[in-house]
Amino acid sequence: MEEKQRTFEIRTGCDRGFSHEAVGRQDRQLNTYDWLADVPGNHDFTEDNSLAGANDLVEVQFKNTRKGYYHNVNHLPLRKGDIVAVEASPGHDIGVVTLTGRLVNIQVKKANLKSEEDIKRIYRLARQVDMEKYREAKAREHETMIESREIAVGLGLQMKIGDVEYQGDGQKAIFYYIADERVDFRQLIKDLAAAFHVRIEMKQIGARQEAGRIGGTGPCGRELCCATWMKNFTSVSTSAARFQDISLNPQKLAGMCAKLKCCLNYEVDDYVEHGRKLPNREAVLQTQDSDYYYFKADILAGLVTYSTDKRTAANLETITAERAKEIIEMNRRGEKPVDLQPDDQPKQQNGPVDLLAGDSITRFDKAKKKKKKKKSQPDAPKATAEAKPQKAEAPKKKQRQAQPKKDGGEEK
Repeated sequence: MEEKQRTFEIRTGCDRGFSHEAVGRQDRQLNTYDWLADVPGNHDFTEDNSLAGANDLVEVQFKNTRKGYYHNVNHLPLRKGDIVAVEASPGHDIGVVTLTGRLVNIQVKKANLKSEEDIKRIYRLARQVDMEKYREAKAREHETMIESREIAVGLGLQMKIGDVEYQGDGQKAIFYYIADERVDFRQLIKDLAAAFHVRIEMKQIGARQEAGRIGGTGPCGRELCCATWMKNFTSVSTSAARFQDISLNPQKLAGMCAKLKCCLNYEVDDYVEHGRKLPNREAVLQTQDSDYYYFKADILAGLVTYSTDKRTAANLETITAERAKEIIEMNRRGEKPVDLQPDDQPKQQNGPVDLLAGDSITRFDKAKKKKKKKKSQPDAPKATAEAKPQKAEAPKKKQRQAQPKKDGGEEK
């Protein structure tokens, strides 16, 4: 039997990989990778493109890092990257679908929504008229921000308006501001409404949120985490740096927002877990030779370095945490080992090390090659010697030839 002809889709570029639908048609901030994009039943769509079940939540992203969650009540076959018109108060807003399927329920829990009223509806896919209004509204954002800053300065308010975002239909504008203290902006709202003729909403953000909205590159060379995938901010304290034995240098610990780096919390749990396996820093290891004090430790490797002096590095010895606890237990029983190192491991000499012990003294010396003497050409100097008098005799001949002309004789 002949095999049925099949059509295969050829994918190139970013379409290749585990799932090209997981990334989707969008390059916005806070992109969520959909690991279940290719799993059957993730979207629960039937043959007539209707959504089955109660999993109708959709994640929609707006300008920069602002996201919202909406019910797909009209059972639209939405995919990542679709531009939709969603419910707003008042009017409607325009956003991009960034996540669909079962992972939206997990994102909703992370968002800490207080009530079901915060989850509104999706009206429709964006039309051409909606996109024209959307572009007109977005074109006014920069000028509005500059003018609003001038109005705030004129009122003497201690605040900084960092960004302005117009709603998709242009009926409302959100002003994001930063302030160290409480600001009375009642008069500011009246002036802004009179100047721009839209509904005004003031939203205070912190330095971390501002860095996420603006974006940038961190000292690690990668794009800021708050501008790529972090949705919620957790408090970062200097204790996270202490657990990881990081020097408390404000210039190195601070990020682009002038606050402590969020990445200090990424590995602190592992350091705390491994730090519990290390011996007490105040413990003194007593041997038959001398007493050893804690100097430093490699927490993840489980190695501890001790010194014979409390303040300086003298006669450093590096042992494992298990060996250190064993010596501490021996000291409690009144026993002192001969050395910090185990009996089966020889003691390492801490004296000066000659780095050139195994190298030859003449390793950089190169044998000089004898230059070959060029063979002298005997005819060359004669030719030069004969050439010189010819140049000197040339003017004499001209003088001799010119003399008969002066006497009036004929030249032969």
